[in-house]
Amino acid sequence: MADAPGAGGLFLRAHLYLVYVFLYVPIGVLIVLSFNEAGLPTAWTGASLKWYGALAANETIQRAALNTAIVAISSTIIATTLGTLLALGVEMRQKPNAALDALLFAPMIIPDIVLAIALLAFFSLIKFSLGLHSIVMSHVVFNIAFVFAVVRTRLRHFDFSVIEASVDLGAGAFTTFRRVTLPAIFPGVLAGALLALTLSVDEFIIAFFVAGAGPSSQTLPMQIYSMIRFGVTPEINALATIVILFSFTALFLSQRLNREVLTS
Repeated sequence: MADAPGAGGLFLRAHLYLVYVFLYVPIGVLIVLSFNEAGLPTAWTGASLKWYGALAANETIQRAALNTAIVAISSTIIATTLGTLLALGVEMRQKPNAALDALLFAPMIIPDIVLAIALLAFFSLIKFSLGLHSIVMSHVVFNIAFVFAVVRTRLRHFDFSVIEASVDLGAGAFTTFRRVTLPAIFPGVLAGALLALTLSVDEFIIAFFVAGAGPSSQTLPMQIYSMIRFGVTPEINALATIVILFSFTALFLSQRLNREVLTS
């Protein structure tokens, strides 16, 4: 696509740079301040890694990081499995159903606060105890839709006749899925899993509602929230930097894989 000519092109380019500044300068400032040796975020006294060392020695942070890893990995595995099977089932049906599609995408567009209240009310109704297990189940609910959307994009370019050919050659359903279908759609499955992992690590509102009482089910975003109530310190900046860099890396890999899916 050719560049926009004249003043219009300059305006669009300037607008693009302003958007980048608006989005990423605050993140850059946070990352820089995480290396500030001073205990106050407003005074720079030199570069230091001591706040990252303080995080490594903080047992509360370690417990929250472990909880986040348990929730993110567990919910990603479950959501990826269910979302992939859901995408296969939807794409292999004979007639499109707009109402069903809208229902499947609903968790992606419902506000987090609404979904959190609904999940909490549901757990209370069925007398379900709250903890890490309830956070995992809640994250699976909205992650399935994202995995489904990514894998379905891959399936739109998949030739289902190879499945019929595999069956005609004597392969069973499971063998066909393991040796034919899954290798063909694996980039989409992996992209969906990375996106689900990123969303689960970053998610706060739903986890806050369904975690229950006590630190045993506190995740890193919840820990950051509890820490900033007493003021923003370089230790919080360091923790936020780690979460941001992890999320950016996973999201970048997901986008790269998704781009390969779209161009393959």
